[in-house]
Amino acid sequence: QVQLVESGGGLVQAGGSLRLSCAASGLTFSNYAMGWFSQAPGKERDIVAAISWSGGTTYYSASVEGRSTISRDNAKNTMYLQMNSLKPEDTAVYFCAASNEGISQLTRHYPYWGQGTQVTVSA
Repeated sequence: QVQLVESGGGLVQAGGSLRLSCAASGLTFSNYAMGWFSQAPGKERDIVAAISWSGGTTYYSASVEGRSTISRDNAKNTMYLQMNSLKPEDTAVYFCAASNEGISQLTRHYPYWGQGTQVTVSA
């Protein structure tokens, strides 16, 4: 079955950096656009960044643009999110997801999801 497994979350001070990873199995990874979403307590799950199947096209939400870089390695079936200059408002559970509708901001276009990794940024 399809599995997406996130790693790399943790507790970091404001201004610090984290690199999230998403390891995929059970699907032809290079056929799927991929996305990172975040969900803070009591809030909806929102797009953070997305990347096309080739890695040639990327999307960033306004809240992370300029501070984060999404990338993928199709040979390793893995996607990454490098997050820099982290802020307390970045605190959330971060999910990776695979899209069968191309690069998209919409959760309904992502049929496959990981279990999430917690990112906590202290002030």
